[in-house]
Amino acid sequence: MQPIGRLVLNRNPSDFFAETEQVAFHVGHLVPGIDITDDPLLAGRLFSYLDTQITRLGGPNFPQIPINRPHAPVNDMLRDSFHQTAVHRGVAPYRPNSLDGGCPFTADGANGAFVETPVRVPEATKVRAAPESFQDHFSQPRRFWLSMSPVEREHIIGAYTFELGKCYERAVKERALQVLANIDADLCARVAEGLGLPVPEPTVPPADVQPSPALSQVGRTWPTDGRVIGIVTGPDGDLDGVRAVREAVLAGGMVPLVVSPAGGTLGDGADALTVQRTYATARSVEFDAVLLAGAPGVGADAYGARDAKSPLPSVGQATQDPRVSLLLSEAFRHGKAIGGWKGAEAALEAAGVPVDAPGVIVGDSGTATLEQVVGLLAAHRVWARFPAGV
Repeated sequence: MQPIGRLVLNRNPSDFFAETEQVAFHVGHLVPGIDITDDPLLAGRLFSYLDTQITRLGGPNFPQIPINRPHAPVNDMLRDSFHQTAVHRGVAPYRPNSLDGGCPFTADGANGAFVETPVRVPEATKVRAAPESFQDHFSQPRRFWLSMSPVEREHIIGAYTFELGKCYERAVKERALQVLANIDADLCARVAEGLGLPVPEPTVPPADVQPSPALSQVGRTWPTDGRVIGIVTGPDGDLDGVRAVREAVLAGGMVPLVVSPAGGTLGDGADALTVQRTYATARSVEFDAVLLAGAPGVGADAYGARDAKSPLPSVGQATQDPRVSLLLSEAFRHGKAIGGWKGAEAALEAAGVPVDAPGVIVGDSGTATLEQVVGLLAAHRVWARFPAGV
């Protein structure tokens, strides 16, 4: 027997909710000298109690509620979430880290941390340790990489280079490259080239894995339900065509969003079209495909107003509202399908989008163009436009 403390019951709660309802008892809260038994019911409650407290008390920061707050200060890496009242210092809510000098450190048994007793059970020794398979950090990402098509690999290389390029600490970028070296030598070399850093040698041999075609998106078709189609037009656009396209998009289980220079409606009477986005609020990331009803924005100034003092410039010399140009150029660069009808070529050329490029469809009518665009949507992206468009 070892005394571990004294529990004194000396009063009733002053506030039932604050002092009783918010109490978070947990069978995993142990002190040195007490350990877990082999009771399977207790083993299950070691994690179920925590799940319950997180749900019941609205987040993981319930130890900061006064009734649950320990007297001794607690140093942890938890950030954000509900009921966060602590003011954490440092910038690295993870471990290991170099930005905060590795702090906070993990305590060991010599410094008062809990140490589990290695009790013998019939099969083995019960210890607090992870299986050997937890040390395999690279076989799954290597299998994913080897399963990608060439165009998908270009996207992955570009994404790594972009994100790591925004990191200002060279040491962090070098450690990230070391991880990539353990996944694949070519992946690491290409990203290192983009970062202007040397290529590290792998610290583990490459995992012997087989590619899985199921992991690649290229060469397969996908449902188009729920896809968002941006229909860019203006007061002088083909509103009858927009109405027909809008009905066809809805009939196909997709979402049409009409984009115009200003909000409100286009047209008069019962057939007036509601504008969901304006040139100022629409961006390409919101749309899976973009359709042009004519040449919206061509011959307009930066605010979307047509210059009445000068005639509409000829194709090749046309000026265009820069917001429409940005929408089209980004959609093209992201490999999205783009379609149009009734003079849409002028808007495409003014935005620098090649009319004869893969995935750019200019038809005689809106519904005919939509049919071809939907066929492209089933492939997610116009892959033939890459890697030159990356």
